[in-house]
Amino acid sequence: MQGKLWLSSNMAGNAFKELEKPHPSLKSAVWEHFAFAVEYVNGQRQVDKSKAVCRHCFAEIGYALGSTTNLFSHLRRHHGYVNIGPRKTSNLVLTKTSQQRFSLERVNAITNSIGVFLAADLRPFSVVENSGFKHMLGVIEPRYQVPSPAHFRQKIIPSLYEKTKCAVMDHLSRASAVALIADGWTCRAAVSYITVTAHYITPEWTLASHVLQTRVLCEQTSAHIAEELKRMVLVWNLERSGATMIPVTTDNAGNMADAVGEAGLGPQIGCFAHTINVAAEKVTGLNQVSRVLGKVRRIVSFFHRSTTAAHLLESKQEMLNTPKHDLIHDVTTRWNSSYDMLERYLEQHTAAYAALTDRSLKRKKDVTLLTDQEVRTAEEVIEVLKPLKAITTLMSTESAPSASMILPLKSTLLNSMEPNVEDAPTVSEIKAAIRENLEDRYTACQDYLHKCTALDPRFKGLPHVDEACRDGTFSGLITEITIKKEENADATGTTAVSSTPVKREHNLEASPPLKKSAMTEVFGELFKAQVGQEPTLQLLVKEEVTAYRMVSCISLDSDPLLWWKSNEPAFPHLAQLAKKYLAIPAATSVTSRGVFATAGDIGTANGSALSEDCVDKMIFLAKNMKAESN
Repeated sequence: MQGKLWLSSNMAGNAFKELEKPHPSLKSAVWEHFAFAVEYVNGQRQVDKSKAVCRHCFAEIGYALGSTTNLFSHLRRHHGYVNIGPRKTSNLVLTKTSQQRFSLERVNAITNSIGVFLAADLRPFSVVENSGFKHMLGVIEPRYQVPSPAHFRQKIIPSLYEKTKCAVMDHLSRASAVALIADGWTCRAAVSYITVTAHYITPEWTLASHVLQTRVLCEQTSAHIAEELKRMVLVWNLERSGATMIPVTTDNAGNMADAVGEAGLGPQIGCFAHTINVAAEKVTGLNQVSRVLGKVRRIVSFFHRSTTAAHLLESKQEMLNTPKHDLIHDVTTRWNSSYDMLERYLEQHTAAYAALTDRSLKRKKDVTLLTDQEVRTAEEVIEVLKPLKAITTLMSTESAPSASMILPLKSTLLNSMEPNVEDAPTVSEIKAAIRENLEDRYTACQDYLHKCTALDPRFKGLPHVDEACRDGTFSGLITEITIKKEENADATGTTAVSSTPVKREHNLEASPPLKKSAMTEVFGELFKAQVGQEPTLQLLVKEEVTAYRMVSCISLDSDPLLWWKSNEPAFPHLAQLAKKYLAIPAATSVTSRGVFATAGDIGTANGSALSEDCVDKMIFLAKNMKAESN
């Protein structure tokens, strides 16, 4: 009797209670991988030899007697990893894995995990058709058949998106205040997008953020961007009762700034990293500086292109005991890369000079050596731009730089750019260019940013402003708290003062009058207005703010949110404002760099066919899928 292969089910849903191995007379090696289905009709056992059942995926393949072409084609197309060798004549025995039940739950789990892989790594859907991907899955689970790319695009990714979106909206609904980042970017296929990210502080005093949406910018006008922002606020239910507006951090482009106002949001806060970049570009655009950068750029390019020059530079570095560092080529749109290029060239100037003047090296006519004056100019540029470089590094290393840093940093920069009688003409010109660019920045939202700084326990002393400005800032906080508490009290019909109720005597008419003491007789009339009087809300808030100002600032390396978590009971009203103001990002380019780094390949050859909606969902999942497990 033929051997039997017992199975419970296959992934396609066909139920095979019994499979029969092929007869030994079927000599082809392909029969190592196929069997025949057995059915029982009216108690009679019948073997269906018109179709062969694949032992890897349990698909039914048409079999014409004597022809195994369809069977070989199936193995090559779906199981390329299978090595079709000589057929064994021993009895076929299924492995333990094949004997296990291959349930629908298992199939769905694998399919969903592939969807997570595609979204988390922003892979094109076509990757599921790649031979290497299929080989990997074939080794992991031979019985699994990978669905088509359309299945992931139309079913799996939308399902993951809806599930994750619900989790994100639940997190946002518990945030007392939300701040936004709106930033534009362009993919490699030259399609412009705008991505909006929400930032907030959780009840546990941790900073959280979620990418909300990514939209194609068909028009770069402020009106078009404003409409997108309006729809986004409605879709994600970002409006809060009692909140006036939602702050939005953008770059310094005019259309982005105008769009925030037209959308009824604000204040608009310019990205401080972008502000620094614009100021530095003013410096690199100065004639003397631009000329030096151009000469250094040509020298660096020469060493990068010529292997002979590169080897000669290495020998000169060793001979002169100079650090063996490669010369850095800048990206003209990034001033800090020009800074790094210039700094590295000055470090290697002696070795580069020795290599370029070596008789064995033939250099192009446009590669000329820097004069002594140009070397001094390069050194002066590096020295003047050091504060900008330090701030750029700070903004890059901070995981989420807060807007509380903006005005202290601006003040620090302006102080470092104060003119000095000993400054060389080039230094004076650089300082003037930076001061002119920075002085008028953030004037429109200055009072708002002062509040941000005042609520940061690292900077609350406000040493960068005068006493009148400090008092005015804290008075503004008192007014804001008072107005908000009174509005909430009016809405709920309760009192705005949250203090311990004063005990009052009852049944005064039935009680005999108490005899006045000597103290009451003497001072009663003068101080009777203060006896039993409840403090006003403004007085309570003022006392809280005064106590907060008296507390020492924490160290600059400390976490302000951890401080507020510990001190919220002592300053409950200010803590509510701190959650609002300290959630505001200081920079878009720093906070969004993860989004752009992962989304940059959206427009590559394999991903360029993605629809706008699909790009939105993929980026959303790539940045937010972690919210599902929170």
